[in-house]
Amino acid sequence: MHINSGFFSPTLIFSIRLTAVSCGTALLLFLALGLPAALWFSRSRSLCARAAAFFITLPLVFPPIALGYMLLLLLGRGGPLGSAEHYLGLRLVFSQGAVILSAFVAGLPLFVRPAQAAFQEPGIIKLEEASRVLGCGPVKTFFLVTMPLARRSIFSGLLLAVARASGEVGITMMLGGNIAGRTNTLSLEIFNCVSRGDFDEATSLCLLLASVSMAIYFVLDRLQKES
Repeated sequence: MHINSGFFSPTLIFSIRLTAVSCGTALLLFLALGLPAALWFSRSRSLCARAAAFFITLPLVFPPIALGYMLLLLLGRGGPLGSAEHYLGLRLVFSQGAVILSAFVAGLPLFVRPAQAAFQEPGIIKLEEASRVLGCGPVKTFFLVTMPLARRSIFSGLLLAVARASGEVGITMMLGGNIAGRTNTLSLEIFNCVSRGDFDEATSLCLLLASVSMAIYFVLDRLQKES
């Protein structure tokens, strides 16, 4: 295998950049939306919380291509939420926004589940109760007690979620399409390379993803040993 000049083609550089942007944006969304969701699921047994937990976990137990199709029906022009495109001028389907949404949906359960499990640990709950008895409010208790104690699980979940987001294909293909120069992520570009017989480029991109995966594995392994 050799890395030919095609590895530096604009199409491949675009796919690498789009994958990095979608993973970075998904990471911020994991923290902004996934963290409150994990805390909510760990503290509430209401029917609403259980239903939300089910939908967030769905990407782990439902085929990605089928989930992408369901999202396409929901967000497409004729779908219940597709009218936003007409009234607000927002186009989500077959756009880079759809790629980011796909990465977020695919990785979210891998972030929420470990964080939820950490928040449910009896030791953390007891220290939260002690903090409140001493006069700390819920927000201060969360950032000064809960987060420091659960930080390893949160960071591990974050790495797993970003790794899953970087390799997302099924949901992205259905919701974002596979449009060169617009929505072709790194994983989709591997599919494209194989389709047109560019096996050297496909192998090079696989090695690139493998190196990132190995780095994530070693970080996770180190976290596990420290804990």
